[in-house]
Amino acid sequence: MSGAPAREPVGLTPEAAQQLRRLRARHGELMFHQSGGCCDGSAPMCFAAGDFTTSDADEHLGDVVVPAQGESEGFSVPVWMSKEQYARWAHTHLTIDLVPGRGAGFSLEAPDGVRFLVRSRLADGATPGSSGPVPPAAP
Repeated sequence: MSGAPAREPVGLTPEAAQQLRRLRARHGELMFHQSGGCCDGSAPMCFAAGDFTTSDADEHLGDVVVPAQGESEGFSVPVWMSKEQYARWAHTHLTIDLVPGRGAGFSLEAPDGVRFLVRSRLADGATPGSSGPVPPAAP
């Protein structure tokens, strides 16, 4: 074991955090799931906790932390992904963002005219398919 701190595989933009505060006020505890499917199945879907059943085919990536703001207390939202998709994205850091537009799914934000979107980048020190560090960029 290297003793290095574990990286957080998923983060959240301030816009996504604000939308999660609104959704939690309406629906209670929340969760995210991202499958490896097509169409909206490749977008992070936000559900009321318990409205989507995970299985052995899913990987719990961790929880995104929504910080307290004003009178709203902080809370966390578990993020799940299909193991098949996670195998392809394990070397990345994912950030859940919020963008204008409606997805065509059952995600809780759809009626608000916005949708969650995952942005990815290589995790610090990782390259796809290896556990070694990323070589420095050429000058």
